[in-house]
Amino acid sequence: MALLDRHLGFLTALREAGLPVSLAEGLDAVDALAAIDLTERESLRAAYAATLVKRHAHREAFDTLFDLWFPRVTGSPETARERPAYDDPEVRRLRDELSRLLLEGDENALRDFAREAVGAYGRGPGGSGAGGNGQWFSFQVLRTLSPETLMAGLLAAVLTSRGGLDEKVARRTFVRRVERFERFVAEDIRRRIAEDSGAEKIARSTVRPPLEQVDFLRATRADLTAIRREIQPLARRLAARLAHRRRHGGRGRLDFRRTVRASLSTGGVPLTTHHRPPRPHKPELVVLCDASDSVSSFAHFTLLLTYALREQFARVRAFAFIDDLDEITSFFAPGADVVEAMTRMTREARLVWVSGHSDYGRAFGVFEDRYADAITPKTALLILGDARSNYGALNLDAVRRLAGRARHAYWLNPEPVADWDSGDSAASAYGAVVPMRECRNLTQLTDFIESLA
Repeated sequence: MALLDRHLGFLTALREAGLPVSLAEGLDAVDALAAIDLTERESLRAAYAATLVKRHAHREAFDTLFDLWFPRVTGSPETARERPAYDDPEVRRLRDELSRLLLEGDENALRDFAREAVGAYGRGPGGSGAGGNGQWFSFQVLRTLSPETLMAGLLAAVLTSRGGLDEKVARRTFVRRVERFERFVAEDIRRRIAEDSGAEKIARSTVRPPLEQVDFLRATRADLTAIRREIQPLARRLAARLAHRRRHGGRGRLDFRRTVRASLSTGGVPLTTHHRPPRPHKPELVVLCDASDSVSSFAHFTLLLTYALREQFARVRAFAFIDDLDEITSFFAPGADVVEAMTRMTREARLVWVSGHSDYGRAFGVFEDRYADAITPKTALLILGDARSNYGALNLDAVRRLAGRARHAYWLNPEPVADWDSGDSAASAYGAVVPMRECRNLTQLTDFIESLA
């Protein structure tokens, strides 16, 4: 593959992985490549990273894709072998070699050893020869060498030769080195699969989207933890932007008298208009949140971010519902842990009436009966939910009255637009009353919060 084709394919893979790479940045990367020695792989990586990567959170995906498109080595010169018995002399030799490398901590040597081990034991059935089509598996390599079973010998060697070294420190060091070796094995497995099947295919299946584009409803536990850590920095950035926008926002209403008076000096032609100073104000915010299991992850983060931004609003009140509704404002006090707050909400709030399944119609009716005074002409009403009411009554009249009383009304739906109106979804019916927006990830949530100012 020519360098230009590889460059264009790499940029396309970055964009497909969710990294924002513009045409201008691609040209900047070309200029940077002209200033380095292309045979120096790490210089090549640094040039691409400096011109294409904007956030630290994107670096892991960038490095994974770079290793696929610009591998350290190509081909598979090693001879594939059948998985031997544990006491095979060759396996013993490789385990002794691995133990020595783990003791020394030489990364380059460990990476070369991983490549050799993958070539020998990583290919599955059907591909033993050069250019075969068998699949590659990291577990076969790790099962053969069992690096985790070397820990006792490594600790004994280092504690005997270096008296006074803390065992916990030594164990932590070797755990990190074993993890590094496993990562090198995985990297080489990906490289070989990319050579067999194409870098584009393996890139799509290997690289996860950036954290800000992870779907709330499909996030793993690790994703949820990372997103939770991202909320407070995001809230601070958004709060600063909203405050700046409010200070330097548009002009106030036209001051007709001053404009006419100023036009006398230009023959009555109002070349310059004068405006009254804008009235800065902080809106009130009322949040109605579906707390059913189907959208619980989405509810966690929208509620947390809303409360992290509470200094931008004169007053924030939050209500949660399933087939009953209750106010949850007190659970999200300043400094509250979102996990603890959601646990308390589930345990203490009156969210279930009969079935425990979402009933939007009843929830809106209960809110109007009990808490209608929470909405005033200064209030922004925010509804969070997937609009799936289990084929129950929608109570559109109540929604229309609530939205009519509010200054603004918004509905955030965590489902893709393509899924709206499928099954028991009433997205279009509710969207005709309250403008509904797709909000599946942090990027869309950020865009929405910025628009509230």
